[in-house]
Amino acid sequence: MPLNPEPFANASEPLEVQAHRLTAQGSFPNNPRWPALVCRGAFPRLPSIEPAVVIKRAFASHAWCDGWRDGVYDYHHFHSTAHEVLGCYAGKARVQLGGPEGPIVEVARGDVLILPAGVAHKRIEADASFAVVGAYADGRDYDMQCGEPDRTAECTRNIAAVPLPHADPVYGVTGPLLTHWR
Repeated sequence: MPLNPEPFANASEPLEVQAHRLTAQGSFPNNPRWPALVCRGAFPRLPSIEPAVVIKRAFASHAWCDGWRDGVYDYHHFHSTAHEVLGCYAGKARVQLGGPEGPIVEVARGDVLILPAGVAHKRIEADASFAVVGAYADGRDYDMQCGEPDRTAECTRNIAAVPLPHADPVYGVTGPLLTHWR
């Protein structure tokens, strides 16, 4: 089935993007090269039926693969071997980035979080309907890390080895990821 471009924000319309540069917090290495991105209203016209399918297909069309549907864990965690994208298709939540001292951002239906490898994230609170589609850049295998101090050096090496994605998960080669992650 062809991807209907209607749910996407028009590339000529300004998209609100918040970039969060996060430094290491204890055993949460974060990413020294690239900021976490919050893209407000990346999907402003999601359909009421199967909005998750629209987001998952959009991500897959730009090689952000292994898509899944769920929420965000309520504990700090990160992936040292892959960049992750989270597209909110229902509800809203507050998510902390970077570890226990990091900023808290609000995400709602249509918003997208782009998390470079190493960036810790945790759900602080969410309404009952909150749900996201998650995927990983270029189909890379991801790991699950929770900030164990004895793994920090290994995770830091892994993060440094993860390449720049080939495309923004929503807009392809014209998206904000490629502007902010140069």
